Order: sequence, then structure tokens, then C-alpha cells
Amino acid sequence: MKIKIKYIFLLCTIFSVFSIQSQTRIWNMKSLEKAKSSNSEACKLIIRDADKALNKTIATVMDKGLAPTSGDKHDYFSSGRYWWPDPSKPDGLPYIRKDGVVNREIDNLDRAPLGAMARSVYTLSLAYYLTSDYKYAKKAVENIRIWFLNKETKMNPNMNFGQTIPGRNNGKGRGEGILDTYSFVEMLDGIELLKGSSEFTKKDREALVAWFTEYLNWMQTSEIGKEEFSAKNNHGTAFDVQVTRYALFVEKEDIAKNVIDEFPTRRLFKQIEPDGSQPFELVRTTALGYSVFNLTHFIDMCWMAKSLKIDLFNAKSTDGRSIDKACSFLANYVGKEQNEFPYKQIKEWDSVQKKLQFELYRSDLFREKPIYKSLYENEIARSQKNIDLIFN
Repeated sequence: MKIKIKYIFLLCTIFSVFSIQSQTRIWNMKSLEKAKSSNSEACKLIIRDADKALNKTIATVMDKGLAPTSGDKHDYFSSGRYWWPDPSKPDGLPYIRKDGVVNREIDNLDRAPLGAMARSVYTLSLAYYLTSDYKYAKKAVENIRIWFLNKETKMNPNMNFGQTIPGRNNGKGRGEGILDTYSFVEMLDGIELLKGSSEFTKKDREALVAWFTEYLNWMQTSEIGKEEFSAKNNHGTAFDVQVTRYALFVEKEDIAKNVIDEFPTRRLFKQIEPDGSQPFELVRTTALGYSVFNLTHFIDMCWMAKSLKIDLFNAKSTDGRSIDKACSFLANYVGKEQNEFPYKQIKEWDSVQKKLQFELYRSDLFREKPIYKSLYENEIARSQKNIDLIFN
């Protein structure tokens, strides 16, 4: 999912998102309490989005028009993002890859509904915490039950048919499909805020923990999970982040610590060059986008490591590979024109710039003194001005 673009700097204006506090691992509760009492325009925008979510019934895995080869609609089913019919074949099979060019057939299966559900839970949970109005918690829990717990509508805890490719692999999923559930990482961040609600019962939490325990086991033991674990690029990074987040949620801290301890040598030092470049991402047709995408995963992992009192952000190889170097490399392109970027970025230059600025902001939260403030402070101010215009 990742936080919606319009929320990126909105969150900076009301609280230091993802500053670790022991009681929730991912929220700065002092800042959140301050935002709660301020009734700022930024908070009002979050609440407005939550009000929209109140009136929507989420789609479920049972609503798709086509079942995977298992025949069970409870199995999550999605298609490869960059795979298209082969125009040289009468039936278009097998599909061929066009990197960076999205085939909107992905909207016909479970990928979009999963993202919409996760966004709704996150937004509703945040609105509940900011307002103490139980209607938001009630709707968030309703959506959780629909997607994960209700026998008639729940998703099975596997990704056996994630990012399938028509005409290939006999309809089975790929390791890449596990990236689809990254939305659950932020959704669980939202669920942390429901703990004080009577709507989110002990039974709900226990059932959700059971679901994620089973999914975590599937990730670690299935062939598809092992395939994604072995990925050398952002997919491998995202896999580790998900395993860590789910392990923390189900209170298997030993699993989380093991992944974090191995993260520098297995991911950081193999994906980041001494100059800070990420070669596995720079070969893509959206090189800046994927470099920032992977940086997001790195920093997500740093926050979880910090909750366990592990300093991952400052991990450095003997030849200088580090997250700090990755930030420095990418910071060179903030505010630059697309033609100044020496790699391919065939789309979304402006939105990727905003995401990069936000990640530099998040990286500064790990430093004693911010070093990139000049690159993102104008965007924060512009975001607040735009929010004020909506309500004034």
C-alpha cells in the first residue's frame, strides 16, 4: 500500500510518525496525543477520509470473478503487474514482461481489494485514536473480521497464487506475489491504535494473531516463500520486513531478532554499493522509484530494529556500504529535472520525488541533527498550506 501520497507530509505536520515508543513499537505517543488535542486541519483531513470509509463495504477475496487453479476463492489471487498478452500469439499466451508498464488486469482480482481494506483499517484506526469515537473502531474491526476472520469471507493465510502469469507456471504464484501483502505492515501499525477500544476484543486479537502466525509459517516454509527470501533486490528486503513485522505482532521476538541481526550482511551490504547506489534497482525502467521503494523498506526495518534496541541505521560494512550512503546517493536528485537523472525513470517523476523527500525526513529522525531538512521542509510547509485551503 504505502501511505497515500497526500498523507506523506500531512503526517509530518501533526506528529513524528514511526518514532518508536515501547507501548506500540511504531507510534510516538506523546506527539500523537498532542495531535489529538490540537484538532488541526491535518487531523480533520484524516477524519474526513475515515468518514468516507465508514460508508463503504470492502470487497473480499470471495468477490472476484475468477478462482485460482486451487478452485478455492478464499485463496488470494493476483496477476503479475508488468506482464502482458504476447501480441504474436493468437491467445496471447504465455504473457510477456514490460518492465514498468502496468497491466490494469491486476485490478480484476484481489490486489486492489487487499490494498483498499488495509488502507481503510489504517485510516479508521487513526481516526478512532484522534477522536475517541468508537464508530471508527467499530468499522475498522468490521473490516478486519471480514478479511481475516469470518469463515464465509476470509482470505486463506497463504500467497500460493500471488502475481501469477497467464500461460506460465501452471497458474501457480511466484515469490514476487508476497510483496502484495506489504500493505499488512502498515495495517498492523493502525491496529496498534485499536488496543484501547472495546470493539477490538480479546477474541478478535487472538484470532488475528492466529491468522498471522499461520501466514508467517507459510512465508518461512513454503517454496514460494523460500523463493522470495532468496530474492536479491527490493523483494528480498520487503520479505524480511514482513517477516519481522508479523513476528513482532504474534510475539515471536526471537524470529524478528534473527532477521534483523542478519539484515546488514544479507540485504544492506549486498544491495548498496560503497557509493550508495543500489544496482539491482537502478537497472529497472523506474530506477529512482525502485531505489526509493527499497530505501523505504530499509528504514521500515530500522524502526522495528530500534523497538528492540538494535541500531540498524548505522550499520556499515568495512568498505562503507550503509543506509546513510544510500540516502546520500539519492538526495543528489531531489529537486532535479528528470533529464538530469542518469538512469531510466519512465513515469511518476514528481510523485517519486515526494516519496524520496519523505524518506530523507524519516532518515533524519535517526540522526542527532537533521542533514536533509532543506530538501523536505518546503514540501512540509506546502502540504500544510494545501490542507488549510481545503478547510478554510
